[in-house]
Amino acid sequence: MTGFPLGPALLFCPADRPDRFAKAAERADAVILDLEDAVAPERKQDARAAVLAHPLDPTRTIVRVNGYHSPEFAADLAMLGQTAYRYVMLPKADSTVDYSALAAYSVVALCETAAGVLAAGEVAAAPPVVALMWGAEDLVASMGGTSSRGPDGRYREVVAHARATVAFAAAAHGVAMIDAVHLDIVDHDGLAEEAADAAALGFAATACIHPSQVPVIRAAYRPSDADVAWAQGVLDAVAAAGGGVVQYQGRMVDEPILRHAEAILRRAGQAG
Repeated sequence: MTGFPLGPALLFCPADRPDRFAKAAERADAVILDLEDAVAPERKQDARAAVLAHPLDPTRTIVRVNGYHSPEFAADLAMLGQTAYRYVMLPKADSTVDYSALAAYSVVALCETAAGVLAAGEVAAAPPVVALMWGAEDLVASMGGTSSRGPDGRYREVVAHARATVAFAAAAHGVAMIDAVHLDIVDHDGLAEEAADAAALGFAATACIHPSQVPVIRAAYRPSDADVAWAQGVLDAVAAAGGGVVQYQGRMVDEPILRHAEAILRRAGQAG
């Protein structure tokens, strides 16, 4: 899978609120400056002007443009051409997008509609795409539904299926996976559970909508000391045996388990 240097906590920030740009950059691993859903139609031009006037570190910033079929898309790209930003988030990505229009950028494609989920493999294969993200609320809206979660707060079955479909497509094409936002800002326990699940499944990052969610996501992605010790022990045991299948702490270690251990150590390194 291709490396994705941003994460694990990606914080959305409305692009028409430049007063929040620096604070968001200080608190998160990367900022998503949002020109799409977070900005009212009459403020789109103001948002583009704010992005130009208040630059952030381009290595830690993603700009979410308006959708490919939106009348705002061309203006968004024209503005981006005047900046150093090279990470672009494309909403509502599907098979109707001409991804060559984004060839100069590293694209995080949002598969957040029924059409986008079904086309996730095709989207992941597009040359500029470096990551797939999914979105629950737009997905349910595209289906004519009203709620992505059941009474217990967990994703409904079809929504969880969409998450898995997008994750499979990303992994199959060697691009990173980014998990959806948790809209219940005060539900840190629920966010922690979902972020830990994402980390265990190989997601590179989780997006969020409030600074208070950043430390929750970071903690969920950071392996415990016990996990790191186990992973290092696995690598040491394999190295001592000169490779092949070994036994460690009463458990068989073969190639897949070795890769699990290597992934834990990579996550630990990324967490500092």
